[in-house]
Amino acid sequence: MLLALFLGLWGIEREHSMWRDEAATWQAAHRSMGEILHMIGQVDLVHGLYYAVMHVNFALFGDSLVTLRLPSVLAAAGACGLTALLAARLAGRWVGRAAGLALALMPAVQEHAQEGRPYAFVLFFVVLSTSLLVSAVQRPGRRRWTAYAAAVLVAALLNWMALFTLAAHAVTLVWIRADRRRLTGWARAAGAVLAGALPLVLLSREQAAQVAWIDPVAWPTVLAAGGTVGVAALCALLPLTRAAAGPRGDGRDVPLGLGALALPLCAVPQLGLLGISLFKPLYVTRYVLFSYAGLALLLGALTVTFAARLRAHPGTVTGLTACAALLALLPYEVALRTADSRVDDVLSAADHVARAGAGADGVLYIPAARRDTSLVSPGAFDGMTDLAMAQGPVDSGTLKGIEAAPHAITRAMKGARRIVVISDPGPRSLCSARDRAKWHTLEGDFVRRSDTVERGRRVSVYERRDGQARPVPR
Repeated sequence: MLLALFLGLWGIEREHSMWRDEAATWQAAHRSMGEILHMIGQVDLVHGLYYAVMHVNFALFGDSLVTLRLPSVLAAAGACGLTALLAARLAGRWVGRAAGLALALMPAVQEHAQEGRPYAFVLFFVVLSTSLLVSAVQRPGRRRWTAYAAAVLVAALLNWMALFTLAAHAVTLVWIRADRRRLTGWARAAGAVLAGALPLVLLSREQAAQVAWIDPVAWPTVLAAGGTVGVAALCALLPLTRAAAGPRGDGRDVPLGLGALALPLCAVPQLGLLGISLFKPLYVTRYVLFSYAGLALLLGALTVTFAARLRAHPGTVTGLTACAALLALLPYEVALRTADSRVDDVLSAADHVARAGAGADGVLYIPAARRDTSLVSPGAFDGMTDLAMAQGPVDSGTLKGIEAAPHAITRAMKGARRIVVISDPGPRSLCSARDRAKWHTLEGDFVRRSDTVERGRRVSVYERRDGQARPVPR
């Protein structure tokens, strides 16, 4: 946990940067609970619980990059601690320590431990639910199954991809040949989770356009996921991952090994999401970040097995292995904590607008989603009119607002003298009639005076060719 906390706090402000997904969290968390409810009816329903938590977080501790990301740091550290305890319970304390260190050092965990998004939270509750599953299997009881169901449900409400956890745990119970009492207890808990999460799943399907940006699965992704599962499968063959023999006759004891628990947790979410993505592209690593807890459990067993083969103390081998991994990953870890590590930087674009956009009386966003620049840093846009806006994000219950019709945008642009344009680098976005109208008017009536691409966003300044704004007809 201390290592995870150190890695999470190291460079937590990321050179004072914020990328587009975190900007969505920032906007949503600044709305009232009623406004959040209004918004998730239109967009981002899948993150509604997380936005509510972050709203309370900002209300209690203020808004800053630290308070935006610190909850994820704490959740990741908690997940590492729970992973260590779980592995120690099943395979010994040194396996536990090695497993906890392995999870803390994983690049994907380090990345999402420093983001104002829900994925570290999901990781924590999945590991918690897995620990509670072990307790319920070893000592069945209604209270344990209820606690298990609650943990899985919270994970699913934070991101319903966490429902793959139920499938992974089902494989575990089949693997260990659990008796009828345990299967019945799990089935009731799983039924309660599905009943609680089903409305979220069904309603979020109506917002499926939000994930239209996900590309079909490519071979590098398949190979990476397959390689991860392959390593986990090989580790599951180690003697340390097997259960000790125990009595079965009275049904009071079911041997549960680390491999039977960890391999399904690693493999089922990744292979399941890959399978779904063959029909509907959905595979993104962060959606199944929690599966890396299964890999970490098995890497803990591998480390201790390696120490035994070397006839060395497991603590020495674990410490040296952790130090070697930390040093080997150092270039990546340093890069991960820079502003250039994410796809873009909302704050950098806003700072550039404040410098280069002096005297501008209008602003355009192409596409409209780039409006998050001003929503996060409104002070940089003082004196500028949003020329395309028809209804604001809060009133419309959206993240980017509702823009006017193309002809209305053109009319507003012709009434401006100097316009700041915030867009994406690379090819122009012409996917909508509104964006085509914006570019057409800019090229016909304006001349570009400056153009800067920095940290994934383009900021351009246009002036009227004749230097004068035309009267806007009523």
